[in-house]
Amino acid sequence: MADIYDRTRMLIGDEGIAKLQNSHILIAGIGGVGSFTAEALARAGVGTLTLIDSDTVDITNLNRQIHATQKTVGQPKVQVMAERIQDINPDIKVNPVSAFLLNDNLQSVLGEAQYDYIIDAVDTVTAKLALILYARERNIPVISSMGTANKLDATKFEVVDISKTHTCPLARVMRKELRDRGIASGVEVLYSTAQPVYRPQAAEEGKKPVPGSISYVPSVAGLLLAGHVIQQLLKSL
Repeated sequence: MADIYDRTRMLIGDEGIAKLQNSHILIAGIGGVGSFTAEALARAGVGTLTLIDSDTVDITNLNRQIHATQKTVGQPKVQVMAERIQDINPDIKVNPVSAFLLNDNLQSVLGEAQYDYIIDAVDTVTAKLALILYARERNIPVISSMGTANKLDATKFEVVDISKTHTCPLARVMRKELRDRGIASGVEVLYSTAQPVYRPQAAEEGKKPVPGSISYVPSVAGLLLAGHVIQQLLKSL
């Protein structure tokens, strides 16, 4: 009898299916990038997913986030994503955690779970650094998404060591912050070599302009993250 993973099994075999079903992946940030990452991992057969995000779905999210619809506006992103994943496959264990990651609460939010991979799709530099340091201290593989905002070309993404990045403003900040912590290399990131696109816009007094986004760029980044992690997990077979 056919099942949800028949076509996937043709590519990775029973061993690959078992490997993914026995894996636990943490995705921090369930927005334009992370929502597509989570769904791709679920559809591939990852058995346990922990989703972390403090936000609710906003009307402005409809242009790029897979869980954002008119019906889900105002609902917690992690809960909406968890329900969507359960609709795809109710056998997947989903742990939705509504929290804003900080240095002070990282340990309590992440708990004592054994993660096979950590995917950082959060927006803030502070949370990114905390996740990377947490993963390195525990020898957990981690990949961090750099900026996808203000980009129109979705073909320029690459997975590289942080030391090899250029062009991306967020990657530049992360390189400096990591160097300040004694880390010049050894951190895997997804980043884009595409030049940012900026259009003049009014900003509220005392605030930076909101970054622009489009439907297909964050989604491509999210799918590439999922694909990279799945291939890394299957390497051990």
